[in-house]
Amino acid sequence: MRLMDWLDERLAIRQLIKVMLTEYYVPKNINFLWSFGVLVMLVFAILVVSGIFLLMYYKPDSHLAFDSVNKTIMMDVEYGWLFRHTHAVGASIMFLVLFIHMARGIYYGSFKPPREIVWITGYILFVLMSATAFTGYLLPWGQMSYWAAQTITTLFEKIPFIGPDLVVWIRGNYIVEDATLTRFFALHVVFLPLLLIVFTAIHLYAVRIPGSNNEDGIELTKEEKKHGKGVPFWPVFMAKEFFVMSVFLIFFFYLVFYQYKFAMDPINFTPADYLQTPTHIYPEWYFLAFYEVLRGFFFSQNLGLIAFVLSMFIAAFLPWLDTSPIKSAKHRPIYKILFWIFIADFVFLTILGKLPPTGLYAWLGFFGSLVFFAFFLTLPILSKIEKKKVAGGR
Repeated sequence: MRLMDWLDERLAIRQLIKVMLTEYYVPKNINFLWSFGVLVMLVFAILVVSGIFLLMYYKPDSHLAFDSVNKTIMMDVEYGWLFRHTHAVGASIMFLVLFIHMARGIYYGSFKPPREIVWITGYILFVLMSATAFTGYLLPWGQMSYWAAQTITTLFEKIPFIGPDLVVWIRGNYIVEDATLTRFFALHVVFLPLLLIVFTAIHLYAVRIPGSNNEDGIELTKEEKKHGKGVPFWPVFMAKEFFVMSVFLIFFFYLVFYQYKFAMDPINFTPADYLQTPTHIYPEWYFLAFYEVLRGFFFSQNLGLIAFVLSMFIAAFLPWLDTSPIKSAKHRPIYKILFWIFIADFVFLTILGKLPPTGLYAWLGFFGSLVFFAFFLTLPILSKIEKKKVAGGR
């Protein structure tokens, strides 16, 4: 207690505990989907711990990287295969959990006032996690990861004026080589994880100010949450979170031990060869939908690049695209239909992203890309209709 009193005098520990845990009330009318935010943090912690163990044996050198992963870690180090499987599966599952977490926010209107900062900081975390995954994908120095890095970095050439010089600066060479590997290594293990930790703290703080949204999208005051319509985050709500995390970990380690192959492309077990291009280059599954948008505009590379950038960032502007006074899709029948069409289209684009962009597949990709953007472009129109409806109801 003396240590706690000493810390409390200098850091206001007890006040922080009240704000973040014991006196932070969560609405009762929420479902298990609200637990996916905690699952994102859990998977990130797993990635950090497994990544630290991998760092002990990994060699960030283009001549040594492949063997350090596939021979030293996988064969020579005791239980090295376990840490590699855990890290690879964790990277894939992170995006699955992240996509569900974001989809829940879109469905229930968690990006609407007064939660714009919550949404923006969350979206920044998504972008940072994407950059972390992209830089980490190159580190095994396998054939597919090498050519995926070569292809994606080439996209920057299309930026007016500075494009070609920017590509050379990113790679540290004219092609993806040893300098690229060491740069991506530094970004993946130091710079990007630090940014993720900082923005996670900002995101959690931003959530605590307006509080969590709920299924009905009806704002509850702090007093209403305290007196019957809410539960304390600690220990009541966290007890449910621990149960969800326990079930999730069973599923996660089942994948790690028995179904890990989905997270490690067989082509990537071939050493990188800059003289032999794979027949079909594609990124990891969580980038396939955005990659298909890039390929969807096959008749114009510049238009495809613009569409790709928009597809990655357009969701960040949801608070200004969807200004309807009604928050939850439970009370927005048209929005609910649009939302599920969007989800189906995202899955459709993900499937197409791994197929060759020729013939019918190319046109299906173009059609799917149009549907992707149509969801966001119809939101301002739908917002005006719903505003008039609400005004007329009054």
